[in-house]
Amino acid sequence: MKTQNQFFLFIGTILFLIVCIGISIVYGYTDTSWRIALEAFTNPDGSTEHIVLQTIRLPRALIAATVGASLAISGVLMQTLTKNPLASPGIFGINAGGAFMVVVAVTLFGVTNLQSFTWLAFLGAGLAAVGVYVISSVGNNGLTHMKLTLAGAAITAMFSSFTQGLLVLNEAALEQVLFWLAGSVQGRSLDILSGVFPYVVAGWILALMLAGKMNILAMGEDVAKGLGLKTALIKFIALLVVVLLAGGSVAIAGPIGFIGIVIPHLARKIIGVDHRWLIPYSGLLGAILLLAADIGARYIIMPQEVPVGVMTAIIGAPFFVYVARKGF
Repeated sequence: MKTQNQFFLFIGTILFLIVCIGISIVYGYTDTSWRIALEAFTNPDGSTEHIVLQTIRLPRALIAATVGASLAISGVLMQTLTKNPLASPGIFGINAGGAFMVVVAVTLFGVTNLQSFTWLAFLGAGLAAVGVYVISSVGNNGLTHMKLTLAGAAITAMFSSFTQGLLVLNEAALEQVLFWLAGSVQGRSLDILSGVFPYVVAGWILALMLAGKMNILAMGEDVAKGLGLKTALIKFIALLVVVLLAGGSVAIAGPIGFIGIVIPHLARKIIGVDHRWLIPYSGLLGAILLLAADIGARYIIMPQEVPVGVMTAIIGAPFFVYVARKGF
């Protein structure tokens, strides 16, 4: 695709993302309109509608966009690192590690504060990623994409088993964390986002800085080394970015799946395989997908809501099966 076409497509996608954010703010159980939304942010009067828009809808839209973009970008990096078209943040045990730390805190220490969930999940995600990196680095061949995949699967299985065991022993804890475990952006405040946002932004910047190196790494390990690329260092930095993005996303919204699988493939079909375009474009599409899933989650069983993680699973599971069968 020519650079000019890529640029205009990129700008058009940004505009569509802005529209999706607006729709997320305006529509939901509380009846509002675009006029009311405009007044809520330009001339607030303290009405119920304005309070809902300011304190619930706006944070929810921004969190969904941030989490969706982060998961999609981490998916791009992981698929390039592992040479696995099914790679996603869950493959490094990040989701499982974050969930395990939250469950440990609830079942053993009685933690119930959502702000505490954020940092506990972030810590668990980081520990899981470090564990995967250490395990996959052991051996004569060093860090390889196959060893990364196998180590990630092992860590995921271990943390998932521990989590299920703790929840079986403590049903009260299950009730407290079940909605978080399903993945949701509902009930999150801007305070939760602001605590993790600097790390997420750092991850976005590092991912863009790695784009050229990821193009070389995608050509193969031997080719990359022949071109003078320090592959071990690049892989380590990419893993750090995955921790910042996927770990931060899990900390905010819980383990939301399939975005990291679906979006990179969709972005490659639309924008191409150049990571300088692929990474930012995947971020935009990831934000749009999670916003759309969250909007849909509000209407399926209104006035109750479906966790957005369930919606992304409905969208992503058939695509996962397709990729597994066709090899994309």
